[in-house]
Amino acid sequence: MKRYLAVLVVACVGLVGTVRAEEKPNPTGTWKWTGTNNVQMTLKLKLDGDKLTGALMSENYKKEIEDAKFKDGDVSFTVPRLGQKKSSKYNGKITGDTLKGKIEFERDGKPESRDWEATRAKD
Repeated sequence: MKRYLAVLVVACVGLVGTVRAEEKPNPTGTWKWTGTNNVQMTLKLKLDGDKLTGALMSENYKKEIEDAKFKDGDVSFTVPRLGQKKSSKYNGKITGDTLKGKIEFERDGKPESRDWEATRAKD
């Protein structure tokens, strides 16, 4: 009986460890949201080890992200703005299939920010 209980405890601990590992946020995938003026935005991210890469797309453009970082569910990156030397800075936190945060940018020489919330697309 003791041996049976020991095997059962080890099996349960292993299952709990597996479930917790699966709960760990992962940015890899396609994220979608509606931006300013109802423009549909798509963000494709890929995490390879510690390196995060990707691209931000709309119907009018595709820009590779820069300075991308991911740690403990937090995502940050910059996107060069079209025809300008400026960039928009994105940051957010992954919770399940939601990526929610702020976009920081400059408009007319003044810093501004806007909330954004993307949902992981089902591939």
